[in-house]
Amino acid sequence: MLKDFKEFAFKGNLIDMAVGIIIGGAFGTVVKSLVDNVFMPVLGKVTGGVNFTDMYVNLNFPDTKVPYADALKAGEPVIGYGKFVTDFISFMLVAFAVYLIVKKALGILKREKAEPAPAAPEPTAQEKLLAEIRDLLKAQQGKA
Repeated sequence: MLKDFKEFAFKGNLIDMAVGIIIGGAFGTVVKSLVDNVFMPVLGKVTGGVNFTDMYVNLNFPDTKVPYADALKAGEPVIGYGKFVTDFISFMLVAFAVYLIVKKALGILKREKAEPAPAAPEPTAQEKLLAEIRDLLKAQQGKA
């Protein structure tokens, strides 16, 4: 059983997948930082200083204006649509980045397949002469 587990755990595909998941997690962190620290402040500035993270509806007290985090700590039933907007933008950026990476990778693969194999080099004069001698020797042996 231990041997079977070892074979499963250390297969090349499994290790490749694990590396992909780790890199994907790190990539997600970078994109989240990009959204939170670059795009959302710009979007907030364009919309007049609106902080999307604090946009929510308190179902018990709709007119209450406390920060979203404080409403959550107080246990209030809230709909955090601002957080959803932020997460949606983050998802769209990740999806777009993956699309660009896959498109580039597929382009490289297509280019490699489309390139014809290099033609065999033209034989040198010496090789041509040797081929003629070979052919003549074969012809003489056939007559004998």
